[in-house]
Parts: sequence; structure tokens; C-alpha cells
Amino acid sequence: MRVGLLGTGPWARLAHGPALAAHPGVDFAGVWGRRPEAAAEVAGMFGTRAYADADELIADVDAVAIALPPALQAPLAARAARAGRHLLLDKPLADTVEGAREVVDAVERAGVRSVVFFTLRFDAAGAGWIAAQAAAGGWFTGRADWYGAVFGGDDSPFADSPWRREKGGLWDVGPHALSVLLPVLGDVTAVTAARGPGDLVHLTLRHDSGASSTAVLTLTAPPAGAGVAIEFRGTHGVATYPDGLDVPARDAFARAVDALIGGEPHACDARFGLRVTEILAAAEELLAGV
Repeated sequence: MRVGLLGTGPWARLAHGPALAAHPGVDFAGVWGRRPEAAAEVAGMFGTRAYADADELIADVDAVAIALPPALQAPLAARAARAGRHLLLDKPLADTVEGAREVVDAVERAGVRSVVFFTLRFDAAGAGWIAAQAAAGGWFTGRADWYGAVFGGDDSPFADSPWRREKGGLWDVGPHALSVLLPVLGDVTAVTAARGPGDLVHLTLRHDSGASSTAVLTLTAPPAGAGVAIEFRGTHGVATYPDGLDVPARDAFARAVDALIGGEPHACDARFGLRVTEILAAAEELLAGV
């Protein structure tokens, strides 16, 4: 499959580019970025071609991988889908429900495949743990807390990300939390949200299984307090996400490429990305009224 990459930032360099360049089923056809010099640099890193025009790259490939802020990803993804290109997208799918729906509509009208890269859902061990909890059932409640230190003093490659500064942990790590809670506890039927210090957001969710869950989301945690905590409590006792299951992002992204190439529908498709966007937007609207 000929795949082009749209985006040249840290995630393109750390995950997308290395995985596409190394994948045996991919012809890494080229890179486009908003800054031509960055596109040339990233193309040089991975031995491919820099494109000056996004539509020219889209015309030359079978699929596009997108590593851009959500406000830019959604319209480019819709354009690529309308051109008949398969999509390998990042979370969040869009920064508005309307943008996410545009992508879904384009994908469904064109009949192309879509995969949205929720990291834990493509980590083999992590995905296996999530699937095991979903199969077990009987859960009364759950929590999925993401304490990121992107803006908490840690030396993060994403510290210069304008969209993360604007949207905060709700939109950056919130999708990770939802990608674990929804497959285990079911779709969200009610949302409440409250603010904490910095960008920290507390979510309380009700699920169609009858269970409830919470999520604490931030990018401004002190580095010493950063980390992820996931657990479910129910008739089987307590299931806690094991330490040491995480794999390098490039390896997880390679599994997302496998899913796109494989041709079978994946649970983390554009429609799932839309549902996550709807939940985040509902929480954001509640917070705006506080």
C-alpha cells in the first residue's frame, strides 16, 4: 500500500514516520507539511519524498496517515476520503463534532477504510487486557486517569503544541481514557464535568451497561505525579491495568498500519472517533457553563 504522511511534528517523527518506513507492507511515498523545510527534513529522515502540495500527495497514494492538530486533520481527512484514499488518523479525530461528522460522512460515502490511532488499543498486551475486561463483564464502576506532565515542567517534545495548550488534557488524553472505558463499560449515556487546578478536568460518566466511571485528565501534572491509573471493580473483584505493558509508540502504530492494510473493519474507526469527539464536546460545553 502506498501511504503518504501529512504532518511533520514530533508525533510524525516519533511514531508515524518510523513505523511507515519500517513496515514491510507499506511503500512510504512521501511527506507533506505546512512548512516546506520541515517536510524536506522529515522526508530526509525516512528516505522518502517531500511534497509541496497536500492534494498532490493525496493523488499519488492509496492511503494517508495524518499527524496534524485535530482542527487540521478533519478537513484533510475528509478531502482524502472523498478522493478514495484510506485513512490512518490520530486522536482526537476533530476538535468539533461537525468536523468529525464530516470525516465519517466522507468515509462512508466513499467506502474507504479508516483507523484512528488510540495508542492502548494497538498495544498488543494493552489491547488484550482491555478485551479481557470487556469479555468478563459484571463491572460496577471503573476509572481511567491520565496525569500528563507535558506542561508540568517535564521535558516533553509536545510542550510547544499550541492546540494542546488551548484544548488541554480533556482533548489530548481524554480520548485515551474513553478508548479504554467504552469497550469495557459500554457507550456513555450521561456526562458531568468539573475543573481542577491548571487544565485538570474530572469526568463522571454513566454507561449503557448501568455502570459508572470517572476520569481525571491533565497535561499539567508535576512530573513526579505523572502517570496512568486504570481499574475496574465488579463481580469479579478489582482489575488493575498492569504496569509494564506499554510498548514504544512506533510499534503500536505499526499495528494500526496492520489494521488498515488488513482490510477488516476495526473498532477504532472514524465512527468511534466521532463518538469520542461527541463525548469530549459535551464535557467541554458543561465546563464552559461553570
